[in-house]
Amino acid sequence: MILGIGIDIIEIIRIKNAIERNSKFMKRVFTEKEIKYFEKINFRHESIAGRFAAKEAIVKALGTGFRNMKITDIEVINDKVGKPLVELKGGALEKIKVYKDVKIHLSISHNRDNAIAYSIIEGECI
Repeated sequence: MILGIGIDIIEIIRIKNAIERNSKFMKRVFTEKEIKYFEKINFRHESIAGRFAAKEAIVKALGTGFRNMKITDIEVINDKVGKPLVELKGGALEKIKVYKDVKIHLSISHNRDNAIAYSIIEGECI
C-alpha cells in the first residue's frame, strides 16, 4: 500500500547561491557518497538541486518533517544504469521501521531554471 507521496521543486539558482555563500553547505546537506558523485559530474548545480529536492520530497512522503532526523540521513545514489535510489540511515531509517517491505520510488528532473523530485513510499503495516 502507498504510505506516502512527496514532491518538491526548487530554483536551481537558490542552490547555486547557497553553495557560493556557504562553504559548509555541501557537507551539511549531502553525504560523502553523494559529494563524490557530484565530483564525478563536475558539481553541476542542476544535479545538486535535484538531489536536494529529492531529499525534501522523501521527507514529505514520510509525513514527519525533519523531526528526529538529519537531512544526511537520506542518501540519494544511483544504480548501475543511473536510476536514483534512496538509502535511509539514522532517524530516517527509524521512521520506516514500523513498516515492512518498504520500497521508495523516486523520480528527479530539471530544466534550465528548476529541479523537481517526486517520491512514493510503499510498504505494509507490521
